[in-house]
Amino acid sequence: YEMGFPVPGDTLNVMPMGYFLHQNYPNPFNASTRISFDLPQQDNASLKVYDVTGRLVATLFDGRLNTGRYEFIWNAKNFSSGVYFYKLNTTGYSKVLKMVLIK
Repeated sequence: YEMGFPVPGDTLNVMPMGYFLHQNYPNPFNASTRISFDLPQQDNASLKVYDVTGRLVATLFDGRLNTGRYEFIWNAKNFSSGVYFYKLNTTGYSKVLKMVLIK
């Protein structure tokens, strides 16, 4: 699996009021896109990317994080054009959003 990597200064000086998975940017995208999410408290989090058939294609993060906003870059240069889904899982929150890769 291709790991994502946090953007430098990965906690973006935000004190979130709740859990939130943001829409990736840009979307549609070519080659790479940014995915960010908010954690209102220290928690275990996993951020994974799935293809349209539901197959796991990338794990961008899986571990424990402190309170804050985190942003990861998914480099999809080795993936085919199409619809992908990214999912954030924490102890008490789960959300899936759609993104489109166009080459």
